[in-house]
Amino acid sequence: MDNLLVKYNLEQFYKDLDELHIVLSDYQTEQFILYYEMLIEKNKVMNLTAIMEFDEVMKKHFIDSLSLVKAYDVKNLENGISVIDIGTGAGFPGIPLKIVYPNLKMTLMDSLNKRVTFLNEVIDALGLEQIDTVHGRAEDYAKPDLLREKYDLCVSRAVANLSTLSEYCLPYVKVGGKFISYKSEKILEEMKSAEYAINILGGKVEEQFAFMLPDSDIYRNLFVTKKHRATPKKYPRKAGVASKSPLGFENQIEGKKK
Repeated sequence: MDNLLVKYNLEQFYKDLDELHIVLSDYQTEQFILYYEMLIEKNKVMNLTAIMEFDEVMKKHFIDSLSLVKAYDVKNLENGISVIDIGTGAGFPGIPLKIVYPNLKMTLMDSLNKRVTFLNEVIDALGLEQIDTVHGRAEDYAKPDLLREKYDLCVSRAVANLSTLSEYCLPYVKVGGKFISYKSEKILEEMKSAEYAINILGGKVEEQFAFMLPDSDIYRNLFVTKKHRATPKKYPRKAGVASKSPLGFENQIEGKKK
C-alpha cells in the first residue's frame, strides 16, 4: 500500500472523521484508500455501487458507515464485541467499522456469491482478521445450530422496510444486544408500523438518531432496537415471506377497516 496517502486529497475525509471523533493511523487510511480502489475496479465488471467519485465514496459509504458512533457506545466497539452486518453488499457498514475498530469480531452476510467473493478479496488485501463472510439469506442462517442469537450487535444498511428488516436481523442478536438500522429517509410512519413486528420479535425501539452527514445535506436516521427477550422460534419465516408480508401488516389493514 505504498504511497497511497499522496494519491488523493484527504482533507475532507479527515475533516468528516474529526466530526465523528475518529482518528486514523496512516495504515488505516491506506486501508480505506485501497478499499476504494478495489471497489471502483470491481465495479467495472459487476454492480456494486452507483457512487464512483472518491470524495463521494468517502462520505456516502465510508463516513456514513462510521456514523454508527452517534448511536452506539464506542468503548464497546473498541473492546471487540461480536457484530453481524446483514445484506452487506459491497461491505457497508461492516468493513469500514472493522478498519476503524480492528478488535471487532465481524461477520458479513450477503445473498449474492459474487459480492461475497469480492468481500473476501478485500479482507485479504487489507489484512483484516477476525472477520468472516457468509453467503446466504438471512432467513437460512438464523437457526440455533448456526448463527441464531450469537451477536452483541446487528447492523444493516439493506433496503427494506423496518418491519421486514427487523425479522431478518433480530433473530441474530443476543438478548441484551442491539440491532441498528441505517435509514436515509424521514420514516417516522415506518417506525411506528414496525413497532408491532419488533415487539413480536423480542425487541423494543430504544432510540432514534437523526442527523446530517458532515458538510452535506444528506439526511440519515439510525434506529436502535434493543433485544429484551428471545425471538420466537418460528421467526424468521421462510425465504421471501418477510418481504412480501411484513409482520404487523395484517393488523394495519384490520385497523383501517375498523
